[in-house]
Amino acid sequence: MKQSELFSIFVTCPLGLQYALERELGLLGANSLKATPAGVSAEVDQQNLYQVLLWSRIANRVILQITKGKINEADDVYDLAMKIMWDSYFSETNSISVDFIGTNNIINNSTFGALRIKDAVVDQFRQDTGVRPSVDRNQADIRISARLHKDYLSIGIDLSGESLHRRGYRTAMGSAPLKENLAAGLLMLTGWPEKFEVDASFVDPMCGSGTLLIEAAMLVTCKAPGLDREQWGFSAWKTHDEQLWQNVKDLANEAFEKGKAKYRGRIVGFDQDPTVISSAWSNIKLAGFETIIHVEKKSLDSFALFEKMESGLVLTNPPYGERLGEVQALKGLYALLGEQFEAHLLNWQAAVFTGNIDLGRSVAWRSHKQYKLYNGAIDSHLLLFNLEQNNRFKEVWQSPDIKIHSPSFWKVSHSERAKMFANRIKKNYKAISKWANKNKIECYRLYDADMPEFSIAIDIYKDEKQRVWMHVQEYAAPKSVDAIASIERLREALAVLSGHSIDEEDTGLVDALGVSAERIILKRRAIQKGSSQYEKAADSNEYLLVNENNAKFQVNLKDYLDTGLFLDHRIMRRWVRDHAQGKRFLNLFCYTASVSVNAALGGSRSSLSIDMSKTYLNWANENYIANNMDLSKHKLSQLDCLEWLKSKQPIEPFDLIFLDPPSFSNSKKMQGVLDIQRDHSELIDLSMTKLTKNGQLIFSNNLRKFKLDDALNTRYKITNFTKQSIDKDFERNQKIHQCWIIENQNS
Repeated sequence: MKQSELFSIFVTCPLGLQYALERELGLLGANSLKATPAGVSAEVDQQNLYQVLLWSRIANRVILQITKGKINEADDVYDLAMKIMWDSYFSETNSISVDFIGTNNIINNSTFGALRIKDAVVDQFRQDTGVRPSVDRNQADIRISARLHKDYLSIGIDLSGESLHRRGYRTAMGSAPLKENLAAGLLMLTGWPEKFEVDASFVDPMCGSGTLLIEAAMLVTCKAPGLDREQWGFSAWKTHDEQLWQNVKDLANEAFEKGKAKYRGRIVGFDQDPTVISSAWSNIKLAGFETIIHVEKKSLDSFALFEKMESGLVLTNPPYGERLGEVQALKGLYALLGEQFEAHLLNWQAAVFTGNIDLGRSVAWRSHKQYKLYNGAIDSHLLLFNLEQNNRFKEVWQSPDIKIHSPSFWKVSHSERAKMFANRIKKNYKAISKWANKNKIECYRLYDADMPEFSIAIDIYKDEKQRVWMHVQEYAAPKSVDAIASIERLREALAVLSGHSIDEEDTGLVDALGVSAERIILKRRAIQKGSSQYEKAADSNEYLLVNENNAKFQVNLKDYLDTGLFLDHRIMRRWVRDHAQGKRFLNLFCYTASVSVNAALGGSRSSLSIDMSKTYLNWANENYIANNMDLSKHKLSQLDCLEWLKSKQPIEPFDLIFLDPPSFSNSKKMQGVLDIQRDHSELIDLSMTKLTKNGQLIFSNNLRKFKLDDALNTRYKITNFTKQSIDKDFERNQKIHQCWIIENQNS
């Protein structure tokens, strides 16, 4: 092939950097550029192709596009690969591997797709030469790349070899390093070094293993990121031109020598961890920048510049935590970072890359530009700042979603609307409180989205000190609802509930409910997925002791989405208590074991309560202690309920079983994924094997669209108990849960 021939390539990159990559490829001579979320397609001649491979700082892989076809059935994958004349790209003596990305309704397993392409390649060579290429998944001479998107499959050859983000200098790294190409992309988005003077400095005050420092040095000295790489995916490609490749490398070496001589600034990094500073030095030396980059151990609170450092760029990637306690602690770190900007870096440009936008705002500087990116799978932001005094905030900016938790933000915007809401609350309170007092119920639902303008649920909790608490849950508004209007109505509802006067004639609700603002707790409800039901919303560790039917329960209104006591199951707890006398009781997916407590108080002979969450089982233990239960008879066990039910280990059957599984769970502790609509028949069948001949299984769930499998009625005697299980305070929401009593046919 001639050098002037054009090649179609697809260049992959980190999600969010596709437009930066598109600009970079244009500067490297590529044409016909088209960005997609996965990367950029382009056309290049062979010299430009080598330049892209050697010089792209953002690319992950460069795929030589060979063919693309529609996949109507599984065999089309094999047929499409067989149409390629593979011997024009490599020889039968080369080893191969196949990377297959994507699935659809036809190809639902990427391993199967890769296998079919591999079969086509080796079958073709065996037919034509009598020899088949060997397969080497780790060190293949040729990496075949296949990408399935919707119904179309693209097949090509990966000319990169291993991912281009691996420059070769990073053998030592910190606990959460940035990938090299993401670090380079961040720097390029800041404008480093084009928008800075030749003697501008670069600083990373939390440098970790030095990736940002090294990538900054590579950019400012014009060092091609692939210059130190020894292995390439194009080495066995038959079209490879070694002389042309060497010419491109020689020009890159020359540019690097000139770049090092030209740069007169300083690149400096600090970190408080001596271990990562040691790693950073190792990486810096491998990259050849020990005379340009300086790092040393220094914590952020002792940050200071060296002499003769001209203003330039400070870019850092602070930690952002995964658990709430960590996030709360890190607010101080980000605030300190903002203080150090003001104390030492005025008139510099600054950038903060974080996976927590609210932490990023804690630096308290006005950001003039933001980019939404991804650090792996983490939704992240790059915030850019001009460190001029007029851009410094006096206090940390907070979004309305954060402010809404502060009573100082609550106010009435529309008095007539607020008055209607207040009247509804008073009406509900008058009716429900009378019923609750008569039935000795101290925790109940007061309001459940009765008015469409105020889509919230309000629960009342009275603690052992007879203080009244209000647990307010906002149902997340659909995307069609204006977010600002939704916040306005919510703050108005909270203002009304906390006793704000609506007009001169109104005395508010404090006199009626006895709830002050500090005892109104707001949460936002949304569809829970995976382990989100176990995640914390706050970190108060504040528990209240409440009473229900002479049973005592610990509830936590602040820290978790749910409080520890499902109020809608009140009747079921009472039913279990009334039917537990002398029985062996099993509680599956027991949560905080409130049903088990009732079984014990009702005289159950023994009980076993099972859940995967250690947090909730510890909570359940506190409930047992609060009710003076005999812990030798009433056991808690941290297990996967489904796996326990499948166990063949012989056990004495139970007389009464309560089965209330989550609608969906993909907890890391589970062997698989639980989908209650799909899996409920198996769960019920397995539970019935643990039941005595005349026993009863109570099955409940809160999936609104749940439908019980009709086939279960042929195997068991099933009584729909839903209507009887819903108490007066949940009458407006008949879909709060569904409940059945299931027995053996011959019982």
